[in-house]
Amino acid sequence: MLTAENRTVQVGSVKIGAGQPVAVIAGPCSVESQEGLDSIAREVKAAGALILRGGTYKLRTSPYSFQGLGEEGLKMLCAAGKSYDMPVVSEIISENDIEKYTKYVDMLQIGARNMQNVALLKAAGRSGKPVLLKRGMSATVEEWIMAAEYIINEGNPDVIMCERGIRTFENATRNTFDPAAIAIVKMQTGLPVIADPSHAAGNWELVEAISLAAIAAGADGLLIEVHDHPDEAMSDGTQSLKPGNFTALMEKARPVARAVGREM
Repeated sequence: MLTAENRTVQVGSVKIGAGQPVAVIAGPCSVESQEGLDSIAREVKAAGALILRGGTYKLRTSPYSFQGLGEEGLKMLCAAGKSYDMPVVSEIISENDIEKYTKYVDMLQIGARNMQNVALLKAAGRSGKPVLLKRGMSATVEEWIMAAEYIINEGNPDVIMCERGIRTFENATRNTFDPAAIAIVKMQTGLPVIADPSHAAGNWELVEAISLAAIAAGADGLLIEVHDHPDEAMSDGTQSLKPGNFTALMEKARPVARAVGREM
């Protein structure tokens, strides 16, 4: 069961949570090629990212959209992580793939569409891997916390919560970002909470502002999509930062982190 004790979660060599620097997880929405992934990994690490992200099995709204490279993508992600000494995280969409994922990734990501997939939550709880749990598209904070409880009750306390905005009447952004949820979840559970400004914004030009707001609200990390050529990305190009913009964001984030008693 959850308590209000502040926690840290170890992801490979990186600690996320209370008393730790703000950890940035960055990389492409989807793994597309080894060469492209290596280039992005090199650039985001140079800018200060600690963990590499990349989607391999993609849950898409349309069945005709790119669905990911599957296990081949996991192999590429694992290889890039080793090459650049970065732990890696990727979204898992089925409990049947737990054994496959645990061979390649340092942390399992459960996406918004699967936040209340109880079978997947329980399997992730038994996996022995840290779990990054995104808030569901229309989930209340209580429902999000209860989803974390399913994982923790399987004996896995290493849960990192991810605020990525919720679906509301507002259509100026892809989702409505909720900075208050960061503070509430940290206060009620003690779990680390990170923010996903890319999915909240849906527009790369808004990612910086949301990132800085999240850090100011107490986020323990950021999950940011970065792509060398967003116009050619196979998914979510419109919300992906180019490496230069990512580097600029990291520079602006450092004084904001210091203002709230953190480092990047």
